[in-house]
Amino acid sequence: MRPGEITEHEAVAVTSPIRTLIDLATQLTAPRLERAVNEADKLERVRADALYAALDDHSGEPGIGPLRQLLDPLHFRLSDSELERAMRPVAKGAGLPVPETKVWVNKFEVDFFWPELGIVIEADGLRYHRTASQQRRGLERDQAHIAAGLWPLRFSHWQIAREPAHVRKVLRRVAARAQRAAPPGDRSLEHRIMCSSDH
Repeated sequence: MRPGEITEHEAVAVTSPIRTLIDLATQLTAPRLERAVNEADKLERVRADALYAALDDHSGEPGIGPLRQLLDPLHFRLSDSELERAMRPVAKGAGLPVPETKVWVNKFEVDFFWPELGIVIEADGLRYHRTASQQRRGLERDQAHIAAGLWPLRFSHWQIAREPAHVRKVLRRVAARAQRAAPPGDRSLEHRIMCSSDH
């Protein structure tokens, strides 16, 4: 044990939350490990970002691999330009034109916008422990778009960069619904949306 990895709880010697999760990661299945990390975060034993930051200090130890596999997608971030470059082929594969980027819609700056379909995409970073103010702001953003008749979608940076087939599938389905909901005669994209594939 390293210094600081043993603490006390109600006069009983226990391992620290980080040490405990590293040890549990050698025994738990991926879903159970995710639940354990979520529970530790919820109970404020250790925040997921603090756990992630501690992984480098324990590099090579058993349990680090499963934890990194769990936490890497939550912390994965692309720069604005990288995110835009990653989204362009995804949109094209879904049969959509190039989106507008970093534009203001309903008084909010959005990552991607297709005005002809009313689709708005936000690329989110961390899934865990967003602050209450961030949560409220995100809800207000989505509510404003829905109230204006738009189709707000959220994908993580990881999904856009590493799981484009999933993003294309969702985007194509929403775009097809948006096109069907459009006024008659405004169906210029419908054929491309319905005929595009995930390959």
